Amino acid sequence: MEGKHTSIPSVPSLEGVYGRSELRSDVKDTGSFSIVPGSNETDLRSLYCAFAISAMLNDWSAVDKDRAIAYIASCRTYEGGYGQAPFCEAHGGTTYIAVASLHLIPGLSAPPLTPAERQKSIYWLLSNHHSSGDLVDTHNLASFLASCQFKYGGIAKAPGEHPDPYHTYLSLAALAMYSPAPTMGDHIHAESWRFEPLDPLLNAREETSKWAKEHIPASMG
Repeated sequence: MEGKHTSIPSVPSLEGVYGRSELRSDVKDTGSFSIVPGSNETDLRSLYCAFAISAMLNDWSAVDKDRAIAYIASCRTYEGGYGQAPFCEAHGGTTYIAVASLHLIPGLSAPPLTPAERQKSIYWLLSNHHSSGDLVDTHNLASFLASCQFKYGGIAKAPGEHPDPYHTYLSLAALAMYSPAPTMGDHIHAESWRFEPLDPLLNAREETSKWAKEHIPASMG
């Protein structure tokens, strides 16, 4: 299941194979979604996948928004982060998909998080980050990811580990959002740190996200 949410950008290539009926068969009474039809296994990862697909289809009829929001809230820990499921330890990855899911929901009458909840989540993220005080230190981020790069290509989850497509993609996605290039001036390597803009809610290039939203609903019609 690891990395399922990062496979979402490949969904446009399916041209609508996974659509409304599949989502409806996966929805649970809790507002979340099962990993496969008939399964009781459910967590924030499958919910995020369902939300991303609904956003690309521009069809939220399979989602009980109120129950889904309540399920996301039940995964929130006292620290401000989010666990994979209720009563689980908070992690950065599941906090990301929880917040992204909340902001994918269309037509909300109020912000998905109260100011106090938002501030607590930011504080939790800061407490798990570099001591510089910045939520994202672009230079330290780039330095760390460079140290994880394998000499023959690919990026690992930590220095000295073997690279894989999952962590390579996430690393490049992070650099697309927080590239050090704008602060490097005329440095000879500045251009090598520039990436195409990323849609952080779908974790895909903005070009891919735009294509999906324009073409997938039409192909399902």
